[in-house]
Amino acid sequence: MSETLLRIDGLGIRYSGADAAALEAVSFELAQGERLAVVGESGSGKSTLALALAGLLPRHTWIEGTIAWPALGHPPVAGRDLGMVFQDPGNSLNPVLRIGEQVAEVAQRHLGFGWPQAYARAEHLLGQVRLPDPARLLRAFPHQLSGGQRQRVAIAAAMAATPALLIADEATSALDTIVQRDILLLLDQLVRERGTTLIFVTHDIALAAQFADRIAVFHRGRLMEIGEAGTVTTMPASPYTATLLASHISLVTPPLIDGAPT
Repeated sequence: MSETLLRIDGLGIRYSGADAAALEAVSFELAQGERLAVVGESGSGKSTLALALAGLLPRHTWIEGTIAWPALGHPPVAGRDLGMVFQDPGNSLNPVLRIGEQVAEVAQRHLGFGWPQAYARAEHLLGQVRLPDPARLLRAFPHQLSGGQRQRVAIAAAMAATPALLIADEATSALDTIVQRDILLLLDQLVRERGTTLIFVTHDIALAAQFADRIAVFHRGRLMEIGEAGTVTTMPASPYTATLLASHISLVTPPLIDGAPT
């Protein structure tokens, strides 16, 4: 049985000056190697949860409850133990640094690599995220790549130190449908190969149903239900989950379209 990576007990979060809590009394556990989709509409608390786990909440944020990391034995170090992929790679990538520098920096800082070794790892990682001609892309700037290619670079950087947990916060919502599917398949492949735990934050329960082991449904800061993906999507325990499901015409996985990554 897999060891527990994350244990959340009674987590509540309220931002400074806010009338309502962003999260209220959230509790659940996450096993090593598990793929959890966190689903809900805008303002449901999904991204607040992701930021709390990554230690990126603003100062003066009110927090109660506990976040424990049994398998690590300590809070995760961002970049080393926990990788983060954000919605817009255009904002998460530095526009004035070349791609190779941004990916190599993670390996250099957290793995203790010298620069030549870190740069070689960056080229290897760009190949692993299926970007064409990695040696050439190392010298490119973010603005020279498409949105899908930039997101692949962000994934490569997030995985550079082989973190125990990867959080993808709405990582595909800024991309078109075909590229979304391609990026999701890539994330799924990478975490399976490395045994990495994945938390995928999305507003799209149909997308979550295609690859998650479990789905956690949030609404107005509360965890409405959490369970096996097949159970949540076919026998929802919460009326809110049923409403989310009813808003989608079909949960059938669309066919793959072959072609070069975008």
